[in-house]
This record gives sequence, structure tokens and C-alpha cells, in this order.
Amino acid sequence: MSSSSDEEVMMREAVRRFVERDVKPNVREIEAGDDFPQWLVDGMAKLGLFGMVVPTEYGGLRVALSTYAAIMEELSAGWSSLPSFLNSHCSVASIISQFGTDEQRSLYLPRLADGSMRGAIMLSEPGAGSDLQAIRATATRQPDGSYLLSGTKVFITNGSRASLFLALVRTDPKAEPRKEGISLMILEKGAPGFSVGRLFNKMAFKHVDTAELVLQDSPAGPDQIVGGVPGKGFQQLLNVLETGRIAMAATANGLARAALEASLRYANEREAFGVPIGQHQAVQALLANMATKLAASRTLTAEAARIKEQGGRADMISGMAKMFASESCMEITGDAMKVHGGYGYVEDFPIERMYREAPLYVLTEGTNEIQRSIIARRLLKGDGTACLGIL
Repeated sequence: MSSSSDEEVMMREAVRRFVERDVKPNVREIEAGDDFPQWLVDGMAKLGLFGMVVPTEYGGLRVALSTYAAIMEELSAGWSSLPSFLNSHCSVASIISQFGTDEQRSLYLPRLADGSMRGAIMLSEPGAGSDLQAIRATATRQPDGSYLLSGTKVFITNGSRASLFLALVRTDPKAEPRKEGISLMILEKGAPGFSVGRLFNKMAFKHVDTAELVLQDSPAGPDQIVGGVPGKGFQQLLNVLETGRIAMAATANGLARAALEASLRYANEREAFGVPIGQHQAVQALLANMATKLAASRTLTAEAARIKEQGGRADMISGMAKMFASESCMEITGDAMKVHGGYGYVEDFPIERMYREAPLYVLTEGTNEIQRSIIARRLLKGDGTACLGIL
């Protein structure tokens, strides 16, 4: 599909209708309960969302990145947990689509596309968060050519519900530079020596399982290395992380949009001193700032998607989009809390939930401190400003 195709426009509209009809009216009830909303996951599968990055020959939709980002924003504006069910799954599908062997593509992509197999990606470790070159999980080669995988991965989104995993492991501990000794290994749920250590309790997103996953001499064949050649995993991952950061920016924009929408509605309905509070200058200033930040954030996210789609180098611009969108989301939800006053602090209004959810985007897909380092390095090398056209 092209970015301007009628099919993609129709898909975005279908997602919006799904959110308005099935998601928004039920969010409060879902959040109040502990039952996993499988029916919403099934609904996204029926729309083809699990196959958004999968080539059409394997049953997917292969939408443009701009459409992918727009869909993530629409989902997040309805309920910000929804993109979390998709983002890491799509990262797995994208890596296998781009770098997998023909056999790996044929075996996994059709099931990833229809949602019958859900993907998760195993990166962070207790001693290696944003510094992925410092991972300690190993894949030790055996005399027969197979591998034994050992190590612990933490904060794995969908870690207990996924059925297909990509694990970043060190296949050559002596490699220099270190990144050339790192590989991505394909694992299926239930593999020997592969287990869920524990689930993390979080301040928000309780329906999105976040797991510790443990590898204890888990056997793997050489055909489970993505692409079949060891030492390529770090580079394979970097390509997809740029897309993930753009998707995370879009997701933060969706949450910020929902907070602005709720604030405008409340400002028109709530009265103080005989008039709607939206007539008071202090509230107007908050709303104006919120809308301006959201507009700027969406523009930067769209520009990052455009550059990535056109094959340009996107490490800096995707980091900028993720950093700016996530911090704007924090500020917008904070201002939304001020608009709502005391009512924003209670569960009767959605701002209480949104305010708790916003910090996640600052921390995930590479912390914002990491994004700043990436941006600064590009600027100091001298090519960053030219890429952006700002000098």
C-alpha cells in the first residue's frame, strides 16, 4: 500500500469507528476490573492490525509508516493500553519480515499477521537497560552447532501472553566491537528452559503484562538466529527501534489528545463564579498551551515518519519525536489535571488514569536521556543540523 491509498484511508476510518464504538464506552469498566480484554484484542485482529507491518504475500497489510503511526494515535486516544498490545508485536514481525530467512518468514509471518501468534521482544536486563551492548544473556555454541541460552530479561511487554519471542543475546562474548557479537534468537512459548520469572505491578497499564523472562540453558538451533547468521542482531534491532520510537511518539500524542479533549469538554460544562470555567483566562491559557504542544508534537512525529518512509537516516529525528511527544504528553496531562482541579484526582474522571499513564512514554523505547545523547552526537558530528535544515 502507498501512504495515500484509499485502502489506508479506509483502514484509519475503520479503526476510528472501532475506538468510538467498542473502546471509549467501555474503558472505565475495563480499568475497574481485572479481566483481560481479549475481545478488544480479537477486534484489532479482525481489523488486520496485527499484520500492519507484514508483507501482503504473507497475509499482512504492509501499511505505510505514516499510517501505522496514525493508527497508533487513534488507538491511544481511545485507550492508551491498546497500542501496547501491538507495538512490540509489530517490532517482531518487522524484524522477521526484513531480516528473517525465507523459512522463518513462511513459518511465522502468516500467524503474526492474523494475530494467532503474538510477538514480544526481549531486550532489557537487570544490569543493561538502555545500554543494549552491555547485555549479559548468552547463547553458547555447542559442539553440534546448537546453542544454549542463559540469562534474565526484564520489563518485557506482553511477556506472559506472547507466543513468539525475539531474544537479544550474546553469541560471541569476545567480539570487538561488542555489537558484532550480538544476535537475535527466535523462541517460542513453552520452549525448554524458558519461563516467566514474575510479573511486575505497575502504577498504570495493569492490563498490559510486563514480565521478567528467564532462560536457563534453553536449547536453540542455528536456524533460530534471525537471518541465520550470528552477530547481526544489534544492527537488525537498530533499524526497527527507529520505527518503534515514532510509534511511541504517536501513542503519546494519542494520550495527550484524549487529555485535551476531556479538558475542553470539562471547561465547557463546569461552572465557577456563574460562568463555564473555560471563560476564565487562567484556564484558557492552559488549554492554549496544551493544544499548541500537541500540534507541534504531531507535526514532528509526522516529519519523522516521512523521513523514515523515504529511506532517510532517522535516528535523530525519531529520537526527537519520541522525546518531544512524551514530554509534551507529561505536560499536557499535568495541565489537564489543573483544568479539572480536584475532580481530576479521582477515578470518576479519566484524567486520573491519563496522568498516571503519561510517565511511561518518557521511560520506554530508550529513555529521553538516551534520546538526547543520540541527538547531541549527531549535532556535534556536524551533519545533524544539515539533515534538519535548521542551519
